[in-house]
Amino acid sequence: MTELDPDHDPTVSHGIPDPEGTSHVIDTDYEVGQDNIETHIGPFGLDIHNPVFLISGLSIVAFVFFTLALPDKAGEVFTSMFNFTTQNFDWFLIGSADIMVLFALLLIVTPFGRVRLGGSDATPDYGYVGWFAMLFAAGMGIGLMFYGVSEPLTHFSTSLGETSMEGDLRTDWAPLGAATGDEAASIRLGMAATIFHWGLHPWAIYSIVALALALFSFNKGLPLTIRSAFYPLLGDRVWGWPGHLIDIIAVFATLFGLATSLGFGATQANAGLNELFGVPKGVTTEVVLITIITLVATFSVLRGLDGGVKILSELNMGLAALLAIFVLVVGPTAFLFVFFWDSLVAYVEYFPALANPFGREDVNFSQGWTAFYWAWWISWSPFVGMFIARVSRGRTVREFITCVLLIPSMVCVIWMSIFGGTAIHQVITDGFTGAQEAELAVQLFHMLGELPLASITSFIGIVLVVVFFVTSSDSGSLVIDTITAGGKIDAPVPQRVFWCIFEGAVAIALLIGGGLAALQSMVISTGLLFTLVLLAMCYCIFRGLSNELKEGA
Repeated sequence: MTELDPDHDPTVSHGIPDPEGTSHVIDTDYEVGQDNIETHIGPFGLDIHNPVFLISGLSIVAFVFFTLALPDKAGEVFTSMFNFTTQNFDWFLIGSADIMVLFALLLIVTPFGRVRLGGSDATPDYGYVGWFAMLFAAGMGIGLMFYGVSEPLTHFSTSLGETSMEGDLRTDWAPLGAATGDEAASIRLGMAATIFHWGLHPWAIYSIVALALALFSFNKGLPLTIRSAFYPLLGDRVWGWPGHLIDIIAVFATLFGLATSLGFGATQANAGLNELFGVPKGVTTEVVLITIITLVATFSVLRGLDGGVKILSELNMGLAALLAIFVLVVGPTAFLFVFFWDSLVAYVEYFPALANPFGREDVNFSQGWTAFYWAWWISWSPFVGMFIARVSRGRTVREFITCVLLIPSMVCVIWMSIFGGTAIHQVITDGFTGAQEAELAVQLFHMLGELPLASITSFIGIVLVVVFFVTSSDSGSLVIDTITAGGKIDAPVPQRVFWCIFEGAVAIALLIGGGLAALQSMVISTGLLFTLVLLAMCYCIFRGLSNELKEGA
């Protein structure tokens, strides 16, 4: 690295503002897009990075054909992958996520927190209200709709039940040692486990990727792509095959992470339509839903960010807030306020035990829930991280990490407390077990069915799932396209359309090739690979921030 004059103009701006004030700009001969292939296929222009786009695209096309042509064989492969990864590497995924939480917290309290993203004189692109709103948007998704009722209710139920053994292994799904027969303790343990999966750990993972992208693009003048974060480790080799491999792994992780969410969304939308309108349940209906919604997402892509995903995101935020407030007001309001605070205290109390990666007796919970979740969040991290990075220029590292950790985490806790707490209250106070005994995908609708205006709120729930589906697909295709275009953020629209269509195709292929189990298998396998990338990224962030401090930023 060469320390340059703060007014130095990077070789190519690639749509990212130059650093303002003092910053340690990296001097490299690499020009964004220099390895790209620019051509036309009919009226459509292409600007694709060679070989990241070609290898990623061809591999995914081959994967889709294999899964559709040999669904039984594919299902066996996916199951074997999931079992092998969770049984042998659960400790690695859990331990790695712990490291990222500790690293993020250390950045807040060390001098690194003074570094400003975008240079010492950079000012935030968005005010607090707008910035927080976008962090809220990043914190909401299909996962919250799918698991908002089902996860608190499931962990409560399994904790309340008895533990069971087969040989030396636990066969029940309760977290930690359970709380057999103790209703109050089961509620606290169940909610602690839920918040553990949706609180600091996922947002620490996202903040690491977001900080790396923001630091090396806004402060170092490098392209907005994953490989740029590894310049301290690889130097100019980052523009060669080591960098190609990093970006290819990021594409796979993002695509399968999104496909998993789309699969969950299709399953829940199908379940809701069946409850309300009698639409048949099954893979065929789910495939039709994914196809229709992918077409809507493609239309959103063609309208662009402001005309498509921004409008849909604002609509969804309003609907989600309206639904949460409605449940809070017409549900057990006083109980939910107490429930929220008690759940936070329980989270702090059980945190060390839940975060322990070694010697766990609750193997089904730690492997089937926690390890899967961490792989899922890690797979989503390029997507969410790039979104957060692009709206956080001008913030200090301390401000950035604090807000990215706390704001979305609190949204998730509030959401889970309102929806999960209402469902648990229906069980323990009203004796209603309909949601508790239902399949995961329909538990939300059974809970809403016990409240006023059930048909309307259930329909709003379906709309939320569908629109989250669309915005995730649209935004995800933007991120994957940026990576496969070598960091260009203004690549031709047909490339985003390609990735949007293939996100839907991968979700369909995985559902046909093994259902939700196949989706979980692919996300945990690609998440395991990308975990290595994230751990190396922590070291690169340390190096990058150290140079910024030397510059007096």
